[in-house]
Amino acid sequence: MMTRVTLLAIFGLALALAGCAATVDTPGADGGPAPLPPVEVREYEGERLDSVTDFRENSIKGPQQVDVQTYRLAVTGLVDAPAEYAYSEVASGFPSYEKVVQLDCVEGWSARVLWGGVLVRDILDASGVQSEAQSVIFSAADGYTTSFPVAYFYERDILLAHSMNAAPLIPERGFPFALVAEDKWGYKWCKWVVGIELSADPDPGGYWEDRGYSNSGDRDGPIFGD
Repeated sequence: MMTRVTLLAIFGLALALAGCAATVDTPGADGGPAPLPPVEVREYEGERLDSVTDFRENSIKGPQQVDVQTYRLAVTGLVDAPAEYAYSEVASGFPSYEKVVQLDCVEGWSARVLWGGVLVRDILDASGVQSEAQSVIFSAADGYTTSFPVAYFYERDILLAHSMNAAPLIPERGFPFALVAEDKWGYKWCKWVVGIELSADPDPGGYWEDRGYSNSGDRDGPIFGD
């Protein structure tokens, strides 16, 4: 079912934090190896990738600085077993995958990068989606929200990303986790995800949806309304 998706050979990448990096045998301040900044790949299977810097900053409150030590991802609502996960429990507790997906913004720019992360449906399955649930609502550390039909995550291989171009997400791109909402306009790509809620409401909307943007957010559909 998975298209251009490969299981990551090394799950250690999923555990990398914003400040983690490769090392070399050069003494650091503590006498151990000195850390080097992570290096993003710019080509994947012969395809040229955009850079993690090829994005405009258009979040509602600016980049969020999330403390990974206190971070928790809450799965709530119409599930059999509500859950709360630390960063490492998401990044290493579920299989990780990678694939190239393009983000298209309603402002007219696009960026195509290699995303690495876990499948949203694996997180949903771990809590057990109740039959009455029709929508999945994502919430962010800055108060942003957006929503999707439950079926979207079972008909598609939708990632909750922890890396871009084989390097850990940076705060500007949504660290610790960003939703890779394939074939949806950029406003559906929730960053700094802290909550996943299952709802019986078939159309709960979201931050921009409540301001007139399309609830479906389909890239091949209208930007405003449905």
